[in-house]
Amino acid sequence: MIGKLTGTLAEKNPPHILIDCQGVGYEVLVSMNTFYHLPAPGERVSLATQLIVREDAHLLYGFGSAQERSCFRELIKVSGLGPKTALAVLSGLTVQELAAAIAQQELGRLTRIPGIGKKTAERLLLELKGKIGDAADASLPAAAGQQAAPEHADILQALLALGYSDKEAQQSLKNLPNAISVSEGIRFALKSLSK
Repeated sequence: MIGKLTGTLAEKNPPHILIDCQGVGYEVLVSMNTFYHLPAPGERVSLATQLIVREDAHLLYGFGSAQERSCFRELIKVSGLGPKTALAVLSGLTVQELAAAIAQQELGRLTRIPGIGKKTAERLLLELKGKIGDAADASLPAAAGQQAAPEHADILQALLALGYSDKEAQQSLKNLPNAISVSEGIRFALKSLSK
């Protein structure tokens, strides 16, 4: 199995990249989160990888961290979820955001990912609970302490429903006071997002 590739980044054509490893070019599929952190073509790159063997193809998936690869491996264990959908999940959410969504059982956050319907999202929440959720404690915003977490989760859901991106919504939560009601929190977050 190919577990890691280190070489020169030859081409970037999302979600495919080409890594030249001493004259051998490896075509690798990467999540958009990994893609955005890649260097410019011609520079050195090192990725953790996962080889998926199918009847008609050998596909190599690349990850910016071992944590992302581990998450990918857990995702493809979920019944009915293939590598392509797992990559879509990791393109839509970072590992920390996915862990937080699973820990807080946020169905809406998962259904916003292209290709993830309500049933698939429910299956993800059920089958991954306790497997990826351990990392969620570290990923929660510092302002969202144990007491404030439910309010912050509701505020986050409201912002996502209003069409804000996950990153924008998470950023606005960092500025919220600890003890704040949902309605006040939404108003406060909308003010900070409109600046």
